[in-house]
Amino acid sequence: MPSPLSDRRVVLALALACCFLWGSAVPAVKIGYELLSIAPGDTPSLLLFAGVRFTLSGVLLLGYAVATRRPIGLSTGSLGQVGLLGLVSTAGQYLFYYVGLAHTSGVKVSITTSSSTFFSALLAHWLYANDKLTLRRLLGCVIGFAGVVVVNLSSAALDFSFSLLGEGFILIAAVLFSVAGIYGKRISKKLDVLVMTGWQLGLGGVMLSVAGLATGGHLGAFSLEMVVLLAYLGALSAAAFSLWALLLKHNPVGSIAIFNTLIPVFGVTPSGLMLGESSLDWKNLVALGLVSLGIWLATAVRTPAASER
Repeated sequence: MPSPLSDRRVVLALALACCFLWGSAVPAVKIGYELLSIAPGDTPSLLLFAGVRFTLSGVLLLGYAVATRRPIGLSTGSLGQVGLLGLVSTAGQYLFYYVGLAHTSGVKVSITTSSSTFFSALLAHWLYANDKLTLRRLLGCVIGFAGVVVVNLSSAALDFSFSLLGEGFILIAAVLFSVAGIYGKRISKKLDVLVMTGWQLGLGGVMLSVAGLATGGHLGAFSLEMVVLLAYLGALSAAAFSLWALLLKHNPVGSIAIFNTLIPVFGVTPSGLMLGESSLDWKNLVALGLVSLGIWLATAVRTPAASER
């Protein structure tokens, strides 16, 4: 019997929720930098902030698992697998992301990050027999990516220069996100997804915190506003990452990865509300239309079921 999480309406609702949550994290993190007096180029402190955020996310998920009577203990083998997932998906990805973010523009970060859609689709094409990269899905990815480019057509920041510490590190972060999605899908077959994600975020968060502290990172005083903001960031990461892992477990990777192109578009509205930035712009509407068309092309025709290799 097919899982309810494979129903296209459920997939659409949950994927949209994940993308909106991740989109809202961008302005929330920027506000956090200001409240904690973290300079954009202070990478150690950025890593420490991310580490605290994801450690909290892991604690929240594992706490929820305990409250709902889910066993959170792991065997040595499973703990090693989840630890590796945390290293790749949380610690590694965000280490490269934050270093890259400090050496390039937000526009180029948005566009380069969305390349994870293609990496995920290509990896799934080679690893799963029921997740082939059809012409229709490829066209959907290209159109969705075009939407991400359109939403960022605003300034001279959009150029074609490339640096290893900037665009190169963001590209590596995108690859790690894709690899982690594939690996998480594999190990979720024998693990509770919420528990797996809780350990992944918690262990990855601790790794980031240690890296930040070891390199001289520090955080300013925590006000009540900062505590509320951190609680929001921790909760949204816990919800978004666990829902995303559930979607990947029950659906072809290629049909879920296309939704990544919505994150930069969705990030515009929360930025407008939280940072006072302009969000009602023709290019944002065009971008949303292109991304929506891309998602429809990539997901409208379900790939025939087949056993995984």
